[in-house]
Amino acid sequence: MATENSFNRGLHRWSILLAFCTLLLVVAGALVTSKDAGLSVPDWPLSYGKLMPKMEGGIFYEHGHRMIATTVGMFTIVSLIWIFRTDRRNWMRKLAVAALLAVILQGVLGGMTVLYLLPWWISSSHATLAQLFFSTTVAIALFTSKGWLGGPAIVPEDAENPLRGLSLAAPICLLGQLFLGAAVRHKAIGAIYHICGAPLVTAVVLWVSMRILLHYARNRELRTSAILLISVTLCQVFLGIAAYMTRIAYADAIQPMPLMVTFTVLHVATGALTLATSIAMAILVRRNLGERVEMPESALEA
Repeated sequence: MATENSFNRGLHRWSILLAFCTLLLVVAGALVTSKDAGLSVPDWPLSYGKLMPKMEGGIFYEHGHRMIATTVGMFTIVSLIWIFRTDRRNWMRKLAVAALLAVILQGVLGGMTVLYLLPWWISSSHATLAQLFFSTTVAIALFTSKGWLGGPAIVPEDAENPLRGLSLAAPICLLGQLFLGAAVRHKAIGAIYHICGAPLVTAVVLWVSMRILLHYARNRELRTSAILLISVTLCQVFLGIAAYMTRIAYADAIQPMPLMVTFTVLHVATGALTLATSIAMAILVRRNLGERVEMPESALEA
C-alpha cells in the first residue's frame, strides 16, 4: 500500500479520465435538453423494455446519455476501489464514497425525470448535481496529482486583503447561477433571471481572481488558478450571449437548429468547467494560505 504522500501515476491518470468522461456526460445531458429529447424514451431503467433500443431520432440522444452515465458510474466504482486500496488518506476515501453516492443519486434523479414526466425541480436538480459531481471528479484528480502530493507553498494571508472566506463566494454564486440556468432550460422561470445574475456572478469571480493576482501572485498555484478562472469565465459569458442570441434568432424554428444547439451545449459544458475551476481555486487558497498576519503589500510582492 502506498504511503500518504506517494504519487500513483495510474490512479491520477484514471482520475483525469473519470473527470473527462463526466464532462462528456454533462455534454450528453445538455444535448438531450437542447434537442427536446427528454421523453424520447418513456421508461426507465430500460429503454422501451430493452438494454439497447434502436438508436434513431431522440432515442439516440436520450439512450446515449444513459449509456455514458452507466459508464461514468462504473468508472466511479473503479476509482473507489483503487483509492481504498492505494490511498491512506481517510478524507480521500470519504470523498470517493461521496462521489459514488452522488453518481447513484444522479442516476435516480435522471430516472425520476422520465417517470414523472420532466418536473422542472427534479430536472433542474439533476442538472445541477451533474455540475457538482463533475467538480468532485476534478477535485479527485487534483488530490491525486504530483503537485498536490508534493506539498503546498505556504504564503501568509494578508490581514488587509483576506482571501479564505472570499474564495468561497465564487463557487457559491456560480452554483446558484447554474441552477438558475437549469431552471430556464427546463422552462420553470424566464431567462431574465439567469441573465441578470450573470453580471453579478462575473463580478464576484473577477473580484476574487484579481485579489489573488494583485496580492498573492507569487504563489504559482494560486496565480495559475486565478488566470484560468478568469479565462473560462469570460469564455462562458460570450457563449451565454451567443446561446441567447441564436435562441432568439431561431425562435420560430420548428425544431432546434444546429447553431443554437451547439452554442447552448458549449455554454452548459463551460459552466461546468467554470464551477469546477472555482472550487479548485477555493481548495488551493485554503491549502496555500498560512496564518493571517499584518503585512504590507510590498512584502507580499517581494
